[in-house]
Amino acid sequence: MPALGDGGDITASAERRLGDSIIRHLYRDPDYLDDPVLVEYVQTLWQALLAAARARGELPPELDERFAWEVLLGRDRSVNAFALPGGYLGVHLGLIGVVGSGDELASVLAHELSHVTQRHIARLITQQNRQTPLMIGAMILGALAASKSPEAAQALSIGGQALVVQNQLNFSRDMEREADRVGFGLMAPAGFAPQGFVGMFDKLQQANRINDNGSWPYLRSHPLTTQRVADMQTRLPVGSAVQTTPTLEHTLMAARARVLARPGVEVLRQWMAEPQGSGFAAQPAARQAAILYAAVLAASQLREAPAARALLPRLQQAVQGDARAVRQAALLAAEVALAEGDAARALNLVPAGSGRPELVLAAQALLHNPAAVQGAQDLGGRLQTWVALHPRDAGVWQLLANVWQAQGQRLRAVRAEAEAHVARYDYAAAVDRFKAGQDLARHSRSAADHVEASIIDTRLRAVESLLREQAAER
Repeated sequence: MPALGDGGDITASAERRLGDSIIRHLYRDPDYLDDPVLVEYVQTLWQALLAAARARGELPPELDERFAWEVLLGRDRSVNAFALPGGYLGVHLGLIGVVGSGDELASVLAHELSHVTQRHIARLITQQNRQTPLMIGAMILGALAASKSPEAAQALSIGGQALVVQNQLNFSRDMEREADRVGFGLMAPAGFAPQGFVGMFDKLQQANRINDNGSWPYLRSHPLTTQRVADMQTRLPVGSAVQTTPTLEHTLMAARARVLARPGVEVLRQWMAEPQGSGFAAQPAARQAAILYAAVLAASQLREAPAARALLPRLQQAVQGDARAVRQAALLAAEVALAEGDAARALNLVPAGSGRPELVLAAQALLHNPAAVQGAQDLGGRLQTWVALHPRDAGVWQLLANVWQAQGQRLRAVRAEAEAHVARYDYAAAVDRFKAGQDLARHSRSAADHVEASIIDTRLRAVESLLREQAAER
């Protein structure tokens, strides 16, 4: 089948600007979660799918260059994921916690990615050609908020139109089938088992029959049909298994998502006690590892440090032989020590590596000890290198600001704070911090500060221009 068409009247730049305006609000949502471990896991799947889309010609260069291709996590227990204008993808922790394997999670990401690459969002927005971009953006926010509460939807939508817009923005069956077909084609080239699509469809069908009680919004925004399910099944090679085997790392990440979704104190206590239950020994090895991971993290969340420390050796024993799972257990051990307030121990437990979780944990541990962070000159360099490669990483920009502040580099700290605001599209706050930097630079006699002041002046002019554009769009 050919693609259904181009993006209609809306350009890639306009779609990106609309997406930016929506994301600016989602960054402020209390449910927004920047968990380095889970973000890295989902981003690894997402980047593999993007690479496959480029290789297959599904991702036009214009979209590749102009769109954000960013994943945001929501601390929400509902099973949901959604594509937004401009290449943004939202994923609820409830989805990560329920999928049976990384292949199943990748199938959802591939489907949503295909909605973006095939310009489905742009074409639907074109159908709303009587509405202004601001109106459309506000109504999309209202539709997203409706999955949490009608009150939130009413607050975010204009004129109480959230329900109408949800129906208008739901993709047509033709678009759903196209996203299935294109997404399925990305799975194998990206290194995932195509069976993940069928396995995910089976879960959705079962939930539709048994328990579509509002916790599965994906069912309503992506309605399944017999034809869609059958089409995915017939695309599998004859005789191939329907289900995929989850990796040990995925079972740990699913457990992490379930704990971080805030299920409640009683549930956390149940999970913390589960390794001592009579049925624990009868569980498969991978399931035991997931139970132990959830128990350790739940104990840490409940500030039960002795219980968390007591369970850690059992977790580390359970994941031996799997390098990725061993790394996740080591990161969790460092996280537990940091939550307990033992920064020195946490720093020693951070595994060697250049990943974002290691970098963030090391910075957080050092910041607990002012004397140590002042002597850790290489830390600022590592953080700088990271933001140079990932300039929209607001969390690392803020960490860099804290490190520079602790090291007495006040002007650089102010600039990093401003860049953190820029990364979250809060241009007004960024301008305020850049101007504060200018005031600070006027009273400095340091040659290094003169260089920093020049950078601040340049960035201030650029961000003021962005702020004017943002104000004009309102």
